[in-house]
Amino acid sequence: MQTTKVSRVRRRAFLFLLVIGSTMNTFSQRTQKPILYGRHWVAVTGKPTAATAGAMIFQKGGNAVDAACAMIAATSTMWDTLGWGGETQALIYNPKTRKVVGINALGVAPTGATVDFYKSKNMQYPPEYGPLSAVTPGTPGGIMVMLAEYGRLSLKDVLEPSIQMADGYPMDGGTASAIERTVNKNSIKQWKYSKAVFLPHLGETREGPAEGEIFRQADLAATLRKLVEAEQKALKSGKNRKDAIMAAYERFYKGDIAKEIVRGTQEEGGLITEADLAKWQVKIEEAERVNYKGIDVYKLSFWTQGPAMLQALNILENFDLKAMGYNSPKYINTIYQAMSLAFADRDFYYGDTYFAPAEPATGLLTKEYAKERAKLINPDRSDPAIRPGDPYPFQNSKNPFKNYLDGWKVVPADRQTQAPPGTMATTGFPDDSFYGGTTSVQAADAEGWVVSVTPSGGWIPAVIAGRTGVGLSQRAQSFVMDPADGPFNVIEPGKRPRVTLTPTLAMKDGKPYLAFSVQGGDSQDQNLLQFFLNTVEFGMNVQRATEAPNINSFQMRSSFGAHEIRPGRILLANSTPQNVRDELTKMGYTLTFEERTSGPITAIWFDQKHGTMWGGASTHGDDYGIAW
Repeated sequence: MQTTKVSRVRRRAFLFLLVIGSTMNTFSQRTQKPILYGRHWVAVTGKPTAATAGAMIFQKGGNAVDAACAMIAATSTMWDTLGWGGETQALIYNPKTRKVVGINALGVAPTGATVDFYKSKNMQYPPEYGPLSAVTPGTPGGIMVMLAEYGRLSLKDVLEPSIQMADGYPMDGGTASAIERTVNKNSIKQWKYSKAVFLPHLGETREGPAEGEIFRQADLAATLRKLVEAEQKALKSGKNRKDAIMAAYERFYKGDIAKEIVRGTQEEGGLITEADLAKWQVKIEEAERVNYKGIDVYKLSFWTQGPAMLQALNILENFDLKAMGYNSPKYINTIYQAMSLAFADRDFYYGDTYFAPAEPATGLLTKEYAKERAKLINPDRSDPAIRPGDPYPFQNSKNPFKNYLDGWKVVPADRQTQAPPGTMATTGFPDDSFYGGTTSVQAADAEGWVVSVTPSGGWIPAVIAGRTGVGLSQRAQSFVMDPADGPFNVIEPGKRPRVTLTPTLAMKDGKPYLAFSVQGGDSQDQNLLQFFLNTVEFGMNVQRATEAPNINSFQMRSSFGAHEIRPGRILLANSTPQNVRDELTKMGYTLTFEERTSGPITAIWFDQKHGTMWGGASTHGDDYGIAW
């Protein structure tokens, strides 16, 4: 008996050392990309060419807001999983006021986009693609409001790189492949103006542009020049810089550009009206915030999934994560369930904060509510029955949707397709949507301006609105049509869908600490949570933290398509040690494996000791940057 006991102790010690050794090896490895060291500025985004656009603006004397706007414009022009008719979400740290503000440039459901309308077409949800998935364009307005309120340069300066690119730029391989893959799937060919832009070789063996080919977008270039023309005309008439930029805004949303967007959209069967564009406005908002071990973490409000990361941090503050060890079975089980608890609340309570009733924001972000949620984490097994909580008592109010909460289906019967625990399944659902969509933008300068952005929408295949070159968003698919599926996120005209887009800023001792974001749908705040913990709990530098393996939970309702859910399903890196795999299997998880376990994380860390900025971007995409 004594020998057996000693053997067990030795075996456990060996396994512990194996995990720790693997962890230490992870920390000590050289990164695949170097850190970007900057004294004056840093610009990081989804394409190297777009990062160069940011650098060009910095070199012209622009601040981080100017550079961020130029990078959003450039990535939109390059169709970096977004187009000009998409949406822009941003957090901006203003060094003059020492405050973080949020930019809400998310479009709204158009006139006629009702539950009854979609049901009349036998749709369970708004479609993933096509004119009926479109919300009103938000990115142009977001760029112009950010620039007018917080930038330094003119719209002409900031759009110059994008106009040059619209006139013709060398097509990158990733976008060329994306176009070719979608020629017949959700076919670009069915949309007149999309076909004309994306398929310059119609009828040939390869109908889309080839890698390295000069890709021209004459209609888009003309639209961008019209915006500059409106600004310059306003300046000549005596208007100040801000009002001149807003004159361009008016032309886009109320002038000739708006009329052509509406005409072209309706020609393809879409619903957007001139009144929809004229009434829509960019919102400048107060950001949501929690404090995690002395660090203030900021997210946009509950019309995004961003607060789910804040909720998860509040829950995880009740555990000693560092003692568990990086990516140990206990650590993975704990963060998986914390994320599942937070995302269950997201699925039920998050939605357009400008529509009544108000989301229970106060209750959801209280430390007391988080402590109660933390008690639900099973330390020994996966819990596929995790469901939304009730935060209303924590803000001294009554839940108006208690009937829906009581009837909430953890796994809707018609979507229950979970594999047996331990199955090494391929990542078929819903991984494409988890990784796909969105780009990210990080910018910072020596003056202290910091910007984090996750622009998206209007990705390939996009419906292009008439002769504007503007590709429409597909974000309406993120709405639900039955309040039992999320009472705050039911589609109606003028309402914003709850989005996955989630820029992040963190402050320490009242100064910028981190700016970070990532692409990847429902995985975004999962990846960002782990990136943050990699930095704060495990001491990784900014580049190592972006490259480190993540885990992903699928125990939330997908924000895209059929809104499916897979309780207990977990994505692990191929490098995950066998003993970790075995322990997680025993805990009841369904294991899946990939080399890539997150979208491209981009970040800037601020070295307050030396007054420098360190930029990073993971190796999972084209994302990278430039610094000076």
